[in-house]
Amino acid sequence: MKTIKGPGIFLAQFMGDKAPFNDLASICKWAASLGFVGVQIPSWDARCIDLKKAAESKTYADEIKGIVESAGLKITELSTHLQGQLVAVHPAYDAQFDGFAPESVRGNSKARTAWAVDQLKYAAKASANLGLNAHATFSGALLWHTVYPWPQRPAGLVETGFKELANRWLPILNVFDENGVDLCYEIHPGEDLHDGISYEMFLEHTNNHKRACLLYDPSHFVLQCLDYLTYIDHYHERIKMFHVKDAEFNPTGKQGVYGGYQSWINRAGRFRSLGDGQVDFAGIFSKLASYDYDGWAVMEWECAIKHPEDGAKEGAVFIKNKIIRVTEKAFDDFAGTGSDEAFNKKILGI
Repeated sequence: MKTIKGPGIFLAQFMGDKAPFNDLASICKWAASLGFVGVQIPSWDARCIDLKKAAESKTYADEIKGIVESAGLKITELSTHLQGQLVAVHPAYDAQFDGFAPESVRGNSKARTAWAVDQLKYAAKASANLGLNAHATFSGALLWHTVYPWPQRPAGLVETGFKELANRWLPILNVFDENGVDLCYEIHPGEDLHDGISYEMFLEHTNNHKRACLLYDPSHFVLQCLDYLTYIDHYHERIKMFHVKDAEFNPTGKQGVYGGYQSWINRAGRFRSLGDGQVDFAGIFSKLASYDYDGWAVMEWECAIKHPEDGAKEGAVFIKNKIIRVTEKAFDDFAGTGSDEAFNKKILGI
């Protein structure tokens, strides 16, 4: 067994215009002061990294790595959640997702997709230059507007959708393979890869590509009423990343999974700071340890109630206390009586 690395923190929700959140060096020092030992970097935020430059220049990548390490931290992974979303966008969401892209490609879906694909390829090369072996992203979605089948989905629609999604991602996956990096999809509502079954359909259409891996975040499964512990049993071989994020689901006679168009604070299902929700993290950390998960445990903060700085301060301690330092011996070794083939046969009476 292997001991999970951490605690790490995803910087995306903490970057801001004021110190210490406005540049990589300052926010790393802040994270280290709270007890974090790793940072996951949002590659779309220029205050953290120039993704294209990190892909093309090992010297620049080493500079970024040096900034992080000077604070006593390590880079856990890079993230292209926003760019990955743009690899596949249904036209109904064009206006909302255009803001994720540079102005030069807004209003032009083909140009925006091409930009997103290039971003993912840069991410593969940048990850390799930084010495990383896993990367976080979203799958995007062509089918999400049909997730609830009314009107009924036409025959072949899902097959066509997943075939197209795979066609868009296969060249990207191949670049990640060339660079020795696992591409980890965060399974998430709003994405075509939103549960185990949809992920399996994607694998089928990508010929079980060995780099099509998973970012495990139990909070999204709480809100879908999915068994997030058994999920680990099914997919542990593909889980290469872990977002430690809490959530709660409290349905009422007026509201359930879909949330009634309410704000996060008023939804039946909502994200919470670590320890304030319903996720069984003791069970999760035990399962991941037993399955030899050797990646990072990275806090992602998305709470509608608690202040983010308090969430981060508490989260570092929470993760540290949940990480299991795995044993190197069996608890009953003290009672061992030795063994060889002759002795074993004697015990069996043969």
